[in-house]
Amino acid sequence: MSEQSLADLVRRAAEQWPQRVAWTFDALDQELTFADVDRRSDAFAALLAEHGVTAGDRVAVMLDNRPEFPLAWLGAAKLGAAVVPVNVRYQDYDAKHVLAHSGARVVLTSAEHTDLLGRIRSSTSLQHVLDVDAVPTPSSPAPECPAPVPETVANIQYTSGTTGAPKGCVLPHRYWVSLATGLVEGFPRISDQDTILTAQPFHYVDPQWNTALGLASGARLVVLDRFHPTTFWSKVHEHQVTWLYCLGLMPKLLLDMPPSPHDRDHRVRAISASAIPPDLHAALEERWGVPWFEAFGMTETGSDIRMTPADHDDTVGTGCLGRAIAGREVAILDTTGAPLPRGETGELAIRGVGLMHGYFRDAEATERAFRSGWFHTGDLARMDERGRIYYAGRTKDMIRRSGENITAGEVERVLQLHPAVDVAAVLPEPDDLRGEEVHAVLVLREDCTPDDLAEFCGQQLAYFKVPRYWTFRTAVPLTPSERVAKAALRTELAADRPPRYDRKTQQWS
Repeated sequence: MSEQSLADLVRRAAEQWPQRVAWTFDALDQELTFADVDRRSDAFAALLAEHGVTAGDRVAVMLDNRPEFPLAWLGAAKLGAAVVPVNVRYQDYDAKHVLAHSGARVVLTSAEHTDLLGRIRSSTSLQHVLDVDAVPTPSSPAPECPAPVPETVANIQYTSGTTGAPKGCVLPHRYWVSLATGLVEGFPRISDQDTILTAQPFHYVDPQWNTALGLASGARLVVLDRFHPTTFWSKVHEHQVTWLYCLGLMPKLLLDMPPSPHDRDHRVRAISASAIPPDLHAALEERWGVPWFEAFGMTETGSDIRMTPADHDDTVGTGCLGRAIAGREVAILDTTGAPLPRGETGELAIRGVGLMHGYFRDAEATERAFRSGWFHTGDLARMDERGRIYYAGRTKDMIRRSGENITAGEVERVLQLHPAVDVAAVLPEPDDLRGEEVHAVLVLREDCTPDDLAEFCGQQLAYFKVPRYWTFRTAVPLTPSERVAKAALRTELAADRPPRYDRKTQQWS
């Protein structure tokens, strides 16, 4: 199966399970069979071809959690084109960057996003803005085209890198098929007897690899409109879910919900999750009576490290990620790139089959990431004598807020666009609920209030990137190259404890 493409997965699923329900979109009360998925993704391939899309082109998709998103993705895949998922929370600045940088000429969207796209269209390569609710179904099928192969690019998936604006990960069909196959052939061994669930937005990789997993296994995929902790487990019960993946803040928010006598009234046999809070791990398992298995992966690399039943019982609450999966090698490297002895902490590096090809139109960033044959994650880890990996932090200049990766440099550039801002530095601020919050430290040219600056940011960036905390200074420490010396700045802030404005409480402290 690993030598197949996404198009092959769709055809095979339609032939093997034609009348079985492939997708259930909970909030829309819509279901599609595997045969429906094949037929309707063919229609999207025809629609895109009518608007000039051919193999190698990029097609942007800016849609909420509705069937048209994965159908468009698979339709583009059948043409050999690559989809560029656009976060529906983006505003002018971040949406314009993704669309302009990707060079997409066509975007599939819905009415609620057309105003934004209209505002930024002249700054991009867009030729067609197609409202999926308004375009007619093509009268003729898509033209014959060469079948995509495993190394054909399926996505330019933008993600926050270590510095600067979001980078476009060039993801081939092999990336998605390898990821899905690994979850079928290895733990948790998803099959056509399973019902799986996703609650993340489709512009992230998680619902996309869940889609590929359903096609590869015959499992039914339940798609929620988004994550609602108050109703999540009732949906798990209603749809008889057997396996699911969650990440970020989700475990803590679920555990914060009032206990119910029906907490264990479900069919879930395993839960996979990234960044399970170690001190809550045992409580999560006790509450719902099901084992939680840690998993590590990145947009750049897919699935890399997973906990399995063989290691689970004696690692609960330790923060152990598990071991490298089949097809992956993992190394812990020092600052020179040399392997470290077992037990020592260094940078986590990965190599294997099905990683991204590189960062789109960014050879320098690609070269930095892939050094000496390894992908350098920017994360710190250690490996024990049995080959089990433990996460130890990160080296990246990035903020992780409620599961969202926010590049400090992107927020800094937007702040620098404001005429009152002379120097901007953005730092992570630890937070019990969100994990981290965004803290802006500014040197101003003229008086300006934090609320005015926040409003300016909100017009350019997704709401979760807008700083919560604001500190004004007369100067910040700089490096010899005139960049903010963030380590020194953190030391100064800890020592001086200057007044800080909290946008949530609207108070200085």
